[in-house]
Amino acid sequence: MMSGVVTMTEPERLDLDRIVESLTTEFAGIFAPESVAACAYDSYEALLPARVQTYLPLMAHRFAKQRLNAVARAQGKTVESTPLVLFVCTHNAGRSQMAAALLAKAAEDRVTVASAGTKPAGEVEPQVLVALAEVGVDATDAFPKPLTDDVVGGADVVVTMGCGDACPVLPGRRYLDWDLPDPMGADLDTVRNIRADIDRRVQTLLAELVPSNEAAAH
Repeated sequence: MMSGVVTMTEPERLDLDRIVESLTTEFAGIFAPESVAACAYDSYEALLPARVQTYLPLMAHRFAKQRLNAVARAQGKTVESTPLVLFVCTHNAGRSQMAAALLAKAAEDRVTVASAGTKPAGEVEPQVLVALAEVGVDATDAFPKPLTDDVVGGADVVVTMGCGDACPVLPGRRYLDWDLPDPMGADLDTVRNIRADIDRRVQTLLAELVPSNEAAAH
């Protein structure tokens, strides 16, 4: 997984070593330490374009954990029973971020949510963060992530949004394509309309994924 070409400062390297140690402990008995380290370093390298936007080692920690969880699910090495929904758009800076945030809020712990982009941007669109905050969703810690085969492999449902054929199609997964306008560079009113459309679709998807009796008991 790791290309071996990773440049970082000494403080970042120490932080990444601590991340590897933490993830190795968390995934003990599931993955070998070498596999965890490779995923952490690869995740760090994949996020390098966003290094000026936020704290890269922390982002790499979250991204690597998402990937390791997805692989564990795909390999039957976890008792996780909630469905994993992956939202994919081109930049992972607008539509897929809104969908992931809205589903996570509506589903709480009944669905696991991930998002990615085929050509991830450096940061989430500011108007998207504002539109989500208006409905009580704090997504200020969200960041664009590249699409990886391991996350697709662990997903139960893959929802694509304007990324064409770039998303790998694997057997055993449900694929949905949501035809939605791209909010990149749009004004706030336009983003609000896109948010409302996504929220309606998310609510419909949630009703399909979570049995009504489970939802009522939650």
